[in-house]
Amino acid sequence: YIFVQFPLVSKCGKIARICEESSEKAFIAAFEEFPGGPDTFLIAVKFCYGLRVELTPRNIVIVYCAADYLQMTDEYGEDNLLSKSENFFHKNVLHNWKDCILALQSSNPVIARAEKLQIISKCLSSLSMMVCTDPSLFGWPMMMYGSLQSPGGSILWNGINTGARIQSVESDWWFEDISYLSVGLFERLIYTMETRGLRPEILVGAIMYYARKHLPGLGRWQSGQSWKTRTFASFSLTPAVVDQKVLIETIEKLIPEKKGKSFCRFLLGLLRVALILDVSQMCKDSLERRVGMQLEVATLDSLLIPAYSDSDTLYNVDCVERIIHHFMASESRITLFSPSSLDLETSPSSEPLRKVAKLIDNYIAEVASDTHLKPRKIRSLAEALPESSRPLHDGLYRALDIYFKAHPWLSEKEKEELCNTIDYQKLSIDACAHASQNARLPLRVALQVLFFEQMQLRTALAGCLHVMDTESAPAGPIPSDMLGQIVQRDGWRTVVQVNQVLKVDMDNMRSRVGELEEEFSKIKQEMKRVTKSHSSLSSPRLVARKIGCKLVPRSSYAQPDTVDITGPSTRASVEQAHRPHHSRHWKSFPMF
Repeated sequence: YIFVQFPLVSKCGKIARICEESSEKAFIAAFEEFPGGPDTFLIAVKFCYGLRVELTPRNIVIVYCAADYLQMTDEYGEDNLLSKSENFFHKNVLHNWKDCILALQSSNPVIARAEKLQIISKCLSSLSMMVCTDPSLFGWPMMMYGSLQSPGGSILWNGINTGARIQSVESDWWFEDISYLSVGLFERLIYTMETRGLRPEILVGAIMYYARKHLPGLGRWQSGQSWKTRTFASFSLTPAVVDQKVLIETIEKLIPEKKGKSFCRFLLGLLRVALILDVSQMCKDSLERRVGMQLEVATLDSLLIPAYSDSDTLYNVDCVERIIHHFMASESRITLFSPSSLDLETSPSSEPLRKVAKLIDNYIAEVASDTHLKPRKIRSLAEALPESSRPLHDGLYRALDIYFKAHPWLSEKEKEELCNTIDYQKLSIDACAHASQNARLPLRVALQVLFFEQMQLRTALAGCLHVMDTESAPAGPIPSDMLGQIVQRDGWRTVVQVNQVLKVDMDNMRSRVGELEEEFSKIKQEMKRVTKSHSSLSSPRLVARKIGCKLVPRSSYAQPDTVDITGPSTRASVEQAHRPHHSRHWKSFPMF
């Protein structure tokens, strides 16, 4: 910039000092880091030469900083540019919502000097005061209409009172406006509002609105929520340029500890985007912890987080497992200080546990069709919750059945290890009936299911008989019509029908065991015959291989070499052939 005229020297203290220090009449001075660049300097030059300068909310912050940089104080001229800018800022900008937003948005190029002049803090304080003030006291937002509002509160058109009144607004009228601020200014504004005592639920709404606007990936997961935008024709703002990784890390620090279905869905959507953008590990851990603290209100669709890394699986099962561990950690703290913590079945803290167990069972069933999912992952998810969390194991059985159907190549040992997570005593009658006929289950597991099904039916039958005996004992003989009512009331007919189904299943199982015994008997006789004719062959397996027979390995659930084919009792052979080695629910009880 070339300075050859005296008006600049008379108005600008910085230029006057440079002239005093220079021995030449004409000189060249370069102002590096001048606020606003050449356009702002041109405004200062016009002011020095007496030309008309228009101050607006869009340029006031930059002109204010430029006047401070050039030291255009009243010492170098009465009513100088610095005092004019300061008066315009305090009288016009700070009392108008729209002008405050515009001033903050235009302060990004000179943010450091604006901070020094306390321009930013004053704007933020003014905005937070307007938001925290009760709108019903002033017919808010009166600043949105400016001069179009009469002193009585009605709207003017060309100076004529239209009689229309400004309608009362909701507490989210300002969400759209502050979404045009940069991440740093938005963060500071939220902290300022929190200091002034604004309700946390309103702050959460503003944070969620801001995140949804600048993170397009959240839109598809928040489709159930409706967001109202409040924009005005005279309030044209330039969208803020936002670094999404910085935004997620900032929002994670801003959001308070809050519970709710919509808020949990928002957190899971935020975690999903965080995994895509690969934010810091601390941010991801914090989001997982927050989700885990309210996992009981989560939904299945929001919990299905895809695996965005190089993993072969379709879904991020490890992330869900970590969320479950966070939930258990939070529940253990609640249970520790709960007076009813000794009774887990009836304590209030057991209700969230049961909800999470049902959710996880549905989650396992949903991801079970993934062919690349390992059995140990399924078992880790199933065992992440305690046994007391599942009153019924029908959901877990259904999930494992889907997994077995999608993974037919699993070995019997792997299937049995997964089945060990099921407590067969907690299966319903329908689940037991399905499991006893399920060919995908190992035979030893099916036998255990049949046993516990028989035990349940015996218990139910004994209970019905006991009730009938108790009611009929003092009354003597019961008429036939009253007996029919008692039978119908106590569910006798249902028990009899289920018992008939069980008998059919047991007959089928006897026939299956008999076929196995008959087949093994034929194999044994054939082996003896071949051994006599070929004495050189001493190994039964070589004989079986030669004649085309296949022996069942010893580690399988059916060990034919231990079956007593000469015994007259089928029960003894079944108990000997199918004695469990791994299941924690098996006991040596008579099957029939």
